[in-house]
Amino acid sequence: MIFSTYQFILIFLPTVFVVYFTLNHFKFIQMAKIWLIVASFYFYSQGSPDFFPFFMGSVLGNYILGTTMSRMKEDRLKLERRLLLIVGILANVALLGYYKYTDFFISNYNFITGSDYALKHIILPIGISFFTFQLIAFLVDSYRGETEEYDIVNYLLFITFFPQLIVGPIIHHKEVVPQFADVRNQRINYDNVAKGLFIFSIGCAKKMLLADPLTTNAEHFFNNLDALTAAGTLKFLNSWFYSLEYTVSYYFDLSGYADMAIGLGLMFNIVIPQNFNSPYKAKDFQEYWQRWHITLSRFLGNYIFRNVYKRNVKWRNYYVATMVTFFVSGFWHGAGWTFVVWGIVNGILVCIGSYRNRKNKKTPVWLGVPLTFILAILTRVLFVSNTFTDAWEVYKGMINFASLGHGISGVFHTVATFIGNHKSIGLTCLIGLFICWFMPNTKSISDKFDTKKWYYLIYPAILLAICIFKMDKVVQFLYFQF
Repeated sequence: MIFSTYQFILIFLPTVFVVYFTLNHFKFIQMAKIWLIVASFYFYSQGSPDFFPFFMGSVLGNYILGTTMSRMKEDRLKLERRLLLIVGILANVALLGYYKYTDFFISNYNFITGSDYALKHIILPIGISFFTFQLIAFLVDSYRGETEEYDIVNYLLFITFFPQLIVGPIIHHKEVVPQFADVRNQRINYDNVAKGLFIFSIGCAKKMLLADPLTTNAEHFFNNLDALTAAGTLKFLNSWFYSLEYTVSYYFDLSGYADMAIGLGLMFNIVIPQNFNSPYKAKDFQEYWQRWHITLSRFLGNYIFRNVYKRNVKWRNYYVATMVTFFVSGFWHGAGWTFVVWGIVNGILVCIGSYRNRKNKKTPVWLGVPLTFILAILTRVLFVSNTFTDAWEVYKGMINFASLGHGISGVFHTVATFIGNHKSIGLTCLIGLFICWFMPNTKSISDKFDTKKWYYLIYPAILLAICIFKMDKVVQFLYFQF
């Protein structure tokens, strides 16, 4: 089940909302929480039914380990706590590794040794990369003594709360558990419901009206690179246009999901952290990664970067810690060397941006923003290509100026023909770019939300109505594959 479906919007969400606040109204507070947990379990089981028992086992196993470490506060038990932490992290990584990286390791082993072991083709459970991070964060904080001894109900609410369960934003237990405990959040807040629907409608429109058509068109190109290459060298305009499409669609797909999650959380009086802050307005890659997938960057910073970085230690300096962090980020995103190299390239670009900023070599906005965006397109090619060969063919196409024709008239004719063949999808892409560069982001808009102004109520109604009419064609969110 995904947010942009009839089943979710017309049945699941209204039912969960009404029952939850009805139970709270009659002071069945614990029952209301349990209802929300059960609903979240049902929500997850619809996407990964075969994995659901393992998901339950993982969630409960981490709770036992975390609460055990929280109770072992004496210094004499520090070694035991550390052993439990290691066991917990290895168990989480092993589960993630089995489902996500088994075929990757088998194929690499076959390549190195000349073996011919069959690939397992294991189906990746939805959301495993995201909730694994939350579980590891809970274990590490329990080891550090930074968690309270949450009861099982509050813990399950933190892990399973359905708006953010599958693709984030990645939340921290300190952000969510106190909100569920707040008595004021246990009754319907109509202003929050209205604002939540407003944010949800923006996210839904991002996903269905912008991301879906761009993604579908770009996927067709990148999934058929072998045939296109066999037919001749990839053309300049094709290589740039479809890469641009994917770059724009990824932003609207991911930020659209985050907006929907934030909006849904607010309907239940739960504030979920912002995940995107106009990343394509960044002037360099250091700023870009401060604006893109903010909660993922926060997690990697808190639990990877800070464990590597040591002030005044050369081999653990800022740049080394940054490269290690982006290596982990690349490997986390996907089971393939293209993702690893993508992470390393992003790390190098972040280090360059950091170095320039430390030396006070500021890039002017008029140059920094377009240059950073072009680099984002180039790195996105590596991210979405199935192989290095595919990526290389696209890169070669990007410098295939001969395909534009000869002379000014030839170039003009080629460009005009291309525009004529891509009018509709090209307009969608231009609208997306205009929004990315010149419009305020969802948080900026929603911060001014006022239920007394009629257009804040009409606007989401129109967007949702348009989206509902298009829900007969369901396109999965891009990050479901990670």
